[in-house]
Amino acid sequence: MAVLVIAEHDNAQIKGATLHTVSAAAACGGEVHMLVAGQHAIEAVRAASQIAGVAKVIHADGPQFAHGLAENVAAQVVAVAGNYSHVLFPATTGGKNVAPRVAAKLDVAQISEITRVNSPDTFERAVYAGNAIATVQSADRVKVLTVRATAFGPAPASGGSASVEVASPVPDSGKSQFVGQEIARNDRPELTAAKIVVSGGRAMGSSDKFDEVLRPLADKLGAAIGASRAAVDAGYAANDLQVGQTGKIVAPRLYIACGISGAIQHLAGMKDSKVIVAINKDPEAPIFSVADYGLEADLFTAVPELVRAT
Repeated sequence: MAVLVIAEHDNAQIKGATLHTVSAAAACGGEVHMLVAGQHAIEAVRAASQIAGVAKVIHADGPQFAHGLAENVAAQVVAVAGNYSHVLFPATTGGKNVAPRVAAKLDVAQISEITRVNSPDTFERAVYAGNAIATVQSADRVKVLTVRATAFGPAPASGGSASVEVASPVPDSGKSQFVGQEIARNDRPELTAAKIVVSGGRAMGSSDKFDEVLRPLADKLGAAIGASRAAVDAGYAANDLQVGQTGKIVAPRLYIACGISGAIQHLAGMKDSKVIVAINKDPEAPIFSVADYGLEADLFTAVPELVRAT
């Protein structure tokens, strides 16, 4: 049977995590189809049809899908899921909101944040903050999976020529309504998609120092800014900058950790980075155990020097 990927989009563009999910879907075997549920989302449908490896795009259009309300999207997924052996979601905020509802409606287990596909019915996922890998085998008729994007390479966004099928939209569930949203504008790359991330920890001392020290380095490198949970809890950085098990999972080409001790919660969110640079004056800091390059120094001296040398 075919495999279904649930697209994450803004009615105009397909979001990057979906491309990683397509790669995971391809490893499950069978044709890869994609569901785009939205309102006036024809541009997103066109983009989806061009993704390499996608054989068919299913388009469900209606005002009830305009803002991705989980109840309505889940109902649409359930309406088409019977034709598929696997249903895959990106392990994003949106995917994690919809996938459990779909699994419950289908009366199957959800397998969360898979990092590898061993076979069509066997998957790997990280447990204990990434210190152990669980191998999970499912006998369910439909496997409902969320995919950790950093564990799979992205499928090419172009080169495909998928057919488009229009599906009958399910009615509005009436269980929730969209009230409004406040979107933070940021000139920096999105944290989970950035190639370079500069992060600060509790050692930054204050929100003013966090900005004063890290922003010039991030500006020089064209990097996203992240933070440890300790820094977020202390009010030095916004919650959406948190990297870690309870924050965002990142795997950039370069991760620079400034004043971060390396608690297990934080390491779980960034240890898959290609190159890790740690700046910390504590030689016993756990962050050095995962760092490719470590600098034992006062960050308030070292980071400005690094900015001047960049």
